[in-house]
Amino acid sequence: MTAADQLIERGRVRGVEQGARQMLLMLLERRFGTLPEEAFERVIAAKLETLETWGLRVLTATTLEDVLGEE
Repeated sequence: MTAADQLIERGRVRGVEQGARQMLLMLLERRFGTLPEEAFERVIAAKLETLETWGLRVLTATTLEDVLGEE
């Protein structure tokens, strides 16, 4: 893989992560209302794998802690 290809791939991964963050934040706010700053910061700092896990939890969680709790 060339250096240019690596940069493109890194950009693609960042774009996917950013989209996952935005979607998760929208779902969390729709389900639980305005998020506490700590929850917002955790979502912003999370890696893609964690975002995906939390995204699936939104479907069945009854509280914000159920989503963002133990990973």
